[in-house]
Formats: sequence, structure tokens, C-alpha cells
Amino acid sequence: MIRVLLAEDQAMLRGALVALLSLEPDLEVIDAVGDGEAALRQAHSLAPDILVTDIEMPGLSGLEVAQRVARFDRAPRVVVLTTFARAGYLRRALDAGVSAYLLKDTPSGQLADALRRVHAGGRVIDPALAAEGWVEADPLAERERQVLRLAGEGVAAARIAQELGLSAGTVRNYLSQAIGKLGVDNRIEAYRLARQKGWL
Repeated sequence: MIRVLLAEDQAMLRGALVALLSLEPDLEVIDAVGDGEAALRQAHSLAPDILVTDIEMPGLSGLEVAQRVARFDRAPRVVVLTTFARAGYLRRALDAGVSAYLLKDTPSGQLADALRRVHAGGRVIDPALAAEGWVEADPLAERERQVLRLAGEGVAAARIAQELGLSAGTVRNYLSQAIGKLGVDNRIEAYRLARQKGWL
């Protein structure tokens, strides 16, 4: 049996995925959780073969969970199942070591087959995204991304500095660099563009 841990914050979709995957004779959903922190805890506790995760969830994002479980002694293979058909997200997911990147409109039979291929050591990427995934590189450095994300969520520069252990001047420099790299006029436009591209 292939032991699957599912992380999805929408309860109805989580239940539907559990029901669909449970119909497969060789797949066992050992737990289904609704946020990133729970996914990380259960991945450590239950040692699944595969973790199927959404990207945007409360607590930790699916990409943050993927990065952290990669350090486990017995790391599960990670499959991202998302609505975000964005090349930026795909690049970041692959950089985080995920084994598959699929969209939520993937038919259940194809999802089950993808899990089997991943379990056997393969990699599966939604075909529509595979071609465009390498077209546009993410210009943001990790610190610029962190600062821009917080600024776009309305966090004041002084609070960002405190949260990230930086000076207020350094925070302003990172924001200025991000705005310049993205070729926009202000932090709000920078945040919107980076979100749209999947870079945040």
C-alpha cells in the first residue's frame, strides 16, 4: 500500500479527495489535515510515503512544508495539488524538491496514477505548465520576497524589521530593490505583480 498524507485547507475538497483516493486499491489516506503546521507534524509522526499538499494554507504554505520535510530522515515524496497554474509557483515548488505539481482540475484517475509514478521515483508536472515553467525567472532574492510579502500584507516597515531581525533602513532597501527589479512604481504594485507571477 502507498501511504498518503493529505493537506488541504478547504474541508469539502479535503473530504472529496479522501473519498476518491480511498477508492484506489493500492492507496491508503492515513490522515487528512487542514493547515501547514498540522501537515508538518503528521508527516513527522506518521512517516507517509507521499504528502499531497495545497500551496496556500494557514500556518505554513505547502512550499514551506515541502522544504522542511525534505530534511526528515525518512522524507515523504511531496505532490503539490493546487489551483495556481503559475510558472513562478512551479519553479519554487521544484526548487523546494517536490516530486509532482498538479492542478486541482486533474481527473482523479490521473491523480492516482501520478501518485503511483511519484512513489516509484518519478516526477510528474501538469503538461500545460511544464512548457512555460522555465520561461520567466523569478528576479527576487529570498529576503526581498519575505519583506515584500509582509509589506503587501500591510505590515509596517518597523514591524517587518522587528519580525525579520533587520534594521528599518535595510527593510526599505529590500523593498526598493524589489520595486526596481519588478519595474513598478511602488510596493503595492510590486506585491500585486509578484503575487500574479507566483513569486510570493
